[in-house]
Amino acid sequence: MLKIRLKKKCKKLCHAVIAGICISGSLLTTSLLAAELGYPEKEELTFGFIKLTDMAPIAIAYEKGFFEDEGLYVTIEAQANWKVLLDGVIDGRLDGAHMLAGQPIAATIGYGTKAEIITPFSMDLNGNAITVSNEIWAQMKGNIPKQADGKPVHPIKADALKPVVEKYLDAGKPFNMGMVFPVSTHNYELRYWLAAGNIHPGFYAPHKGDTSGKIDAQALLSVTPPPQMPATMEAGTIYGYCVGEPWNQQAVFKGIGVPVVTDYEIWKNNPEKVFGITKAFSEKYPNTTIRLTRALIRAAKWLDENDNANRPEAVKILSQSNYVGADREVIANSMTGTFEYEKGDKRAVPDFNVFFRYNATYPYYSDAIWYLTQMRRWGQISEDKPDSWYKDVAAKVYRPDIYMAAAQSLVADKLLLKSDFADLVDEDGYREPQKHFIDNIVYDGTAPNDYINKFKIGLKAGDKL
Repeated sequence: MLKIRLKKKCKKLCHAVIAGICISGSLLTTSLLAAELGYPEKEELTFGFIKLTDMAPIAIAYEKGFFEDEGLYVTIEAQANWKVLLDGVIDGRLDGAHMLAGQPIAATIGYGTKAEIITPFSMDLNGNAITVSNEIWAQMKGNIPKQADGKPVHPIKADALKPVVEKYLDAGKPFNMGMVFPVSTHNYELRYWLAAGNIHPGFYAPHKGDTSGKIDAQALLSVTPPPQMPATMEAGTIYGYCVGEPWNQQAVFKGIGVPVVTDYEIWKNNPEKVFGITKAFSEKYPNTTIRLTRALIRAAKWLDENDNANRPEAVKILSQSNYVGADREVIANSMTGTFEYEKGDKRAVPDFNVFFRYNATYPYYSDAIWYLTQMRRWGQISEDKPDSWYKDVAAKVYRPDIYMAAAQSLVADKLLLKSDFADLVDEDGYREPQKHFIDNIVYDGTAPNDYINKFKIGLKAGDKL
């Protein structure tokens, strides 16, 4: 009955004219230059996700009927870990998924599993933090300046952790930390924070068969699935970790650790997850691709509209066991605009989770290039590449043409306003040089090699392990 009802609804869908849509720096593919947006070629879809709050656009698109409005019958399935999720998209078990931004990029360049994965939709900005155990926090705390009220001055830099790491190394003890996947934002953010504090997080050397990421490392980073982070730290296997919510706030609620820095403080309004599909899926089902992107854009808008007024309802949805499954209070701590560091030290962080504002959903080429620079910096890309290579890879993976087709059709159907996309009219896919990093190094996506060479720690032009 449900499938029949959806098909009837599909026949009532508006046909948004998208002919002639032009994106500066990126032309629409032939398959998208149809006279009108047609019915979805594939109606029954299965999407994967990991139990993190930033999967919210998928949950909201489902719960609010945005997928159904597009004639899409969607099943949403939690995945055990990021590798299982990626494999599911590649082998077709999943039609698309909530992905680490680095996953489609790494797959495209052949780091790990080789596959052509694209993204027409960036799922969010910010949303991660770095947490340390109570034992490590007690040792760090004396190295951190205090406010007049006695609370630590933020952002807390890894400089405060460096003497602690050195003490462990001098005693012959490895300093172990966790991140969620080798090509995750969390890996690169944790490495960025550590290196900015002069703590070496180690190199990869895939051309030598070494994908451990621990060459020359002072802090040893290993993979732990997000929901297992607090328990792994509590067991003493790791001393800290970088993960998305709610697993930092969970450590606070359990009384086992202290989040010391958010990714907003490491890189203000950094891109986080993306929605990934295979290139083959987008070419075989172009209307379906635009329609699922439309649904996700509407969900992201709903999550941010009216100054986050819908977040309490979103928290209630995400707390369900079929989505994130954490306590509502834990999820609400960050999703409703606050963040708790040390127990009782709750601060306003209205942009901890951003889903739509600041063009959060637009797939910028420069975002993809930043991930590639970090892959090169830490050795996952073994040799120098020209700037043109970075730009070409970004254009293969990030698809603003599909995004803009979806956005234009939403405006034509009066489901969103033209003003919602006003900043994207002349967009070329490259953000203005970004200055808000914890080490004050400026990132310009049009000059990746110049950027890589600015870092004190990391591979530079001409370096090969």
